[in-house]
Amino acid sequence: MNEHAPALHIDTLRFRYPSSVTDSPWVVDVGSFSLGVGEQVLLTGASGRGKSTLLYLIAGLIEPAGGSVSVAGRDIFSVRGSQRDLFRGTKIGMIFQTFNLLHGFSALENVLAALLFSSIRPKEHDARAKELLDAVGIDSPGREVTQLSIGQQQRVAVARAVATSPAVVLADEPTASLDPENAEAAMDLIQSTCRSVGAALLCTSHDPAMATRFTRSESIDDLATPVRA
Repeated sequence: MNEHAPALHIDTLRFRYPSSVTDSPWVVDVGSFSLGVGEQVLLTGASGRGKSTLLYLIAGLIEPAGGSVSVAGRDIFSVRGSQRDLFRGTKIGMIFQTFNLLHGFSALENVLAALLFSSIRPKEHDARAKELLDAVGIDSPGREVTQLSIGQQQRVAVARAVATSPAVVLADEPTASLDPENAEAAMDLIQSTCRSVGAALLCTSHDPAMATRFTRSESIDDLATPVRA
């Protein structure tokens, strides 16, 4: 992989749901977008404008109608099946609005699951997971995640997202379910943790106040492919 490549580069990416008629508007239409190594960018837009869908495309969880998404210099759509899963697990961290933690498993086990995709030697996984959980303020790594508070669950989700030292972390409305005070603390944690591992951050939100936390903010509506005359 190209070590000088941006953390993320998108070129002429388009998507509409398979059930849509062929002339229906694109759900996602991004002409060109890049995220530098370690850069943190806020992606704004009203609900229903395709922000979450764009993150799923970047992660290679759904297939586009056209275009490319390169993470750390590699087009994620150039690999398929288990190889894509492995690439995603290694290079992309994800923080979902609903956390998507593994219920029935402890905080430690949730982070260990992410480390299965890493190049870190297996015998070092336990120490790495405990170190990350300690860094985000989880002092009971053996507790089952449903026994943790919402704020603690988010901390586990952040630790899991950066476990493999990914090139980019995708955060989908990460504070939507939190009150203002906890939302501030959560964003402090997400941004500082990404900085500590050198991961770029692409965070979606429809909250205009979030823009004060980022030096760069982009509206999804402004990323559309220019119409040619």
